[in-house]
Amino acid sequence: MLLNQTSNPAFSNYFWDDNKSSSNKMTVSGIFYKSIFCILLIAIITVGIWKLYSEGNSIKWYISGGMLSAIIISIVISVRQHWASFLVPLYAIAKGFFLGGISSYAHAKFPNLPYQAIGVTIITFITVLLLYQTRLIVVSKKIRSIIITACASIFLVYIISWILGFFGIKSFVWGTSWVAILFNFVAAIFASLSLLLDFDYIEKQKNKAPKSKEWIATWGLLVSLVWLYAETLRLMKKLAIRF
Repeated sequence: MLLNQTSNPAFSNYFWDDNKSSSNKMTVSGIFYKSIFCILLIAIITVGIWKLYSEGNSIKWYISGGMLSAIIISIVISVRQHWASFLVPLYAIAKGFFLGGISSYAHAKFPNLPYQAIGVTIITFITVLLLYQTRLIVVSKKIRSIIITACASIFLVYIISWILGFFGIKSFVWGTSWVAILFNFVAAIFASLSLLLDFDYIEKQKNKAPKSKEWIATWGLLVSLVWLYAETLRLMKKLAIRF
């Protein structure tokens, strides 16, 4: 049912269909520690790629390889969720290569821009969490439907734009026009709102789902956070170019 879905595929009911199979249940603290561990992995890899680029090395293949690996790992996790305990850290490493690459390019053209994007991402995460915890925003069926539809549409636009690139057609989303900036702004907004759905689902499944599902929950949060950071960095870069 729609009430048990989020815009993040990591939190679909598919991953929670055996929530009575273990006496050791999922906890928020468990997800927190696993998330911190994976974020540290991403940070370490990012710093390494940043250092390579600063020394004049090409990092093009790190970016492509990281992005492709993250997609493949996500697909594998989707069908083999019991492998998540070692696949999610690998996903974090792959995303580290990808984020390290795009952050290095951004920093080279606009010094300290990645730091600002990280700051905005952290502030946004905390703000959305507070809005959810204080119930200033209630995740109703209508809000959930709007967020899911919008996120799916945004991903579809990116996929179509990526395919068009193989035919030499440059989509507007990669440009710096006001339409492209508006699109990035909307994408960043819904990336942050997708966290609401993740928080809501985790709260409903805590102390119910098996302990092993903490890795799936961690993966879901990483997907949302990486998307939010990437959209924020892309938006800030386009604004920097325009102004």
